[in-house]
Amino acid sequence: MPASPDILVFWAAAGVGLALFVALLIYWLTLRSIPNQQVGVVEKLWSSKGSVPEGSIIALNGEAGFQADLLRGGLHFGLWRWQYRVHRVPLVTIPQGKIGYVYARDGEPLPPSQTLAHVVPCNNFQDAHAFLGEAQEGVRGQRGRQRAILREGVYAINPALFVVITEDAVYRLPHAAGTREAEVVASWQQQLAEIDGFSPVVVGGPVKTADPIKPDATINVDSIAIVSVQDGPSLQPGEIIAPAVGIDPTDPNYHNNFQDPEAFLRSGGRRGRQYVPLTDGTYFINRWFATVEITAKTVVPLGYVGVVVSYHGKAGRDLSGDAFRHGERVAEGERGVWERPLGPGKYPFNTYAGNVILVPTTNFVLHWITGKSESHRYDETLRSIDLVTKDAYEPMLPLSMVVHIDYQRAPSVIQRFGDVKKLITQTLDPMLSAYFRDIAHKKTMLELLHQRDTIQAEAREELKRKFHDFDIECVDVLIGKPDTAEAGGKIETLLEQLRIRQLSIEQLETYERQKTAAEKLRTLNEAQAQSAMQTQLTNARVQAQIAESQGEADLARARKAAEQTIVNAEAELERSRRQAQTVVVAADAELARSRRQAEQTVLTAEADSKQRVLAGRGEAQRVMQIGLSEASVLLRKVASYGDPRLYALAIVAEQLTKSSQPLVPERVFVAGGDGQAAGSGGMLGMLLNLLVAEKSGFSPVSSSELAGLKELSERLTREAAESMRQAATLQPAPVDGVN
Repeated sequence: MPASPDILVFWAAAGVGLALFVALLIYWLTLRSIPNQQVGVVEKLWSSKGSVPEGSIIALNGEAGFQADLLRGGLHFGLWRWQYRVHRVPLVTIPQGKIGYVYARDGEPLPPSQTLAHVVPCNNFQDAHAFLGEAQEGVRGQRGRQRAILREGVYAINPALFVVITEDAVYRLPHAAGTREAEVVASWQQQLAEIDGFSPVVVGGPVKTADPIKPDATINVDSIAIVSVQDGPSLQPGEIIAPAVGIDPTDPNYHNNFQDPEAFLRSGGRRGRQYVPLTDGTYFINRWFATVEITAKTVVPLGYVGVVVSYHGKAGRDLSGDAFRHGERVAEGERGVWERPLGPGKYPFNTYAGNVILVPTTNFVLHWITGKSESHRYDETLRSIDLVTKDAYEPMLPLSMVVHIDYQRAPSVIQRFGDVKKLITQTLDPMLSAYFRDIAHKKTMLELLHQRDTIQAEAREELKRKFHDFDIECVDVLIGKPDTAEAGGKIETLLEQLRIRQLSIEQLETYERQKTAAEKLRTLNEAQAQSAMQTQLTNARVQAQIAESQGEADLARARKAAEQTIVNAEAELERSRRQAQTVVVAADAELARSRRQAEQTVLTAEADSKQRVLAGRGEAQRVMQIGLSEASVLLRKVASYGDPRLYALAIVAEQLTKSSQPLVPERVFVAGGDGQAAGSGGMLGMLLNLLVAEKSGFSPVSSSELAGLKELSERLTREAAESMRQAATLQPAPVDGVN
């Protein structure tokens, strides 16, 4: 019998409901939903492939256990609930400017000498298969704390394999580890927070102060960071600091200031404090791999140099020479005292690798004065020098000294003494004390007081010579007043006597001044007497001023008159110039007329001159002939007497017969300055001359001389005749200007 329609409908509905139930059951048993802000960690409860291999906790090939792959946001089918358990965990989030640290729960175990696991390319721990060695054969991640860090961002990391520690969260799978692991991870987070390990290392920025009152205060300082690496090979015996490696950017193993641990270790880096510090900047450094210590830069202030004593480097060649036996001075970068000091400035110097000793290069003062010290504190242990004088006084000598150290000799000073304070306390102090004690033993107390400048000058020169041997220079020595420790001692008595003596000297000076004052008083009285007559003096001065003013007025009038005279003279001069021009024109006309008259006059004068010349020549010939004739006759007369004196006596006798004048004059007048008598030209004079000639040895004329006179007469006659002949033929000379 066929089924009724209702039964068919029922069975159909029951089948659909069963199918829907089965579908819903299968959906519930196999479908998993993961939110987008989470990932799903798959835990396989059982598998036909068995469990994970021994020593591992992550299943890579479908074994039972925590699977390497994650479920990302969305719907996932095929995960039977009786076989798979899915643990929903949040994505790993590293805040901006922060660092995340990773701990791997699976992988190769670390060797005993290794602190952190090496870096494996695994997409920032998001590829578990790559980390565990499937992507690259022979390269497998190591369990434990990792050298690689996570920078800011969101990561899909399997918390069953990795524990990620951030500043405000720990990303882990609680079901995969016990309580002990949770405690250890929490302690790591606390340790990193204490050293601010979740933030990058900032060098040169604000740093916290060490002030217990304000521990949270920050200040800006010029700082560096000393790096201590916690992984890698250990230092060699004898080394105290790791050498610099991988600092050249062109080096394939350049580790970029310890931010790439693998490159640092490949380049030969060692664990321990590093020689190269971090300077200003921001560095993302794994604090498990390297810790940093922020410290201030080494500052060499103005007026100082920094002598470097290096504890690091190879042993160098001693540059100080064989004669210097106070240690070695080496080149920069070698172990020992560097030959070249650091000048004023700031230096990123690693104070664990050496020490910078400041040496002042400007003049500084040292006080050997009890209770007094300069700000540099080099002289805080110095005291006044106790002396004993020749006359048994025991004063305390205060002393100050100006010292200078040449910056080029600063390394020698540090080699010799260690630092400036030891130089002062171990050398300068005993040297100065001994020197001034020797001086005091040879001087009395008064000599020590009175000869202070001499002692000071001698000490300056002597100490300059001695200090030069220690590579320092004594600029000046300043000696103070010697004194005793107790009041009212012998020195005070001596000083009181000196005061009394000086007072007497001052009194004498006072009396001299009073005498001078009395003389000044007398001068004052005279001045007062003059002031009594001041009215008359004033009137006289006023009258003098009036006279002076009148003189100035007269002078001004005279100047005006002179100026007027000059103007008139200039006008007269101009008028004279015009008249002169007129006169010149008239003179030119007159000159022409005069020339014509002169020509006429010349012609007339020429005729007259010819006539006069001829007349003059005739008269001259006549006179000359007469003279020659008379001379010839006279010569013959003289020759006829045979002696000129006889001829002269004949003339005198003739004159006496004709003259009425007596032979001897009654009066003789002397005239002129030659002593010749006024009457020497008369007869008496002639007679006297003859007598003088005879007394002087004048001999009568010989026959030869008479013959000479005759010859002379004849020659004169011939010459007269010749002259007359030449005069007859001589023409008159032309007159100037007339041809």
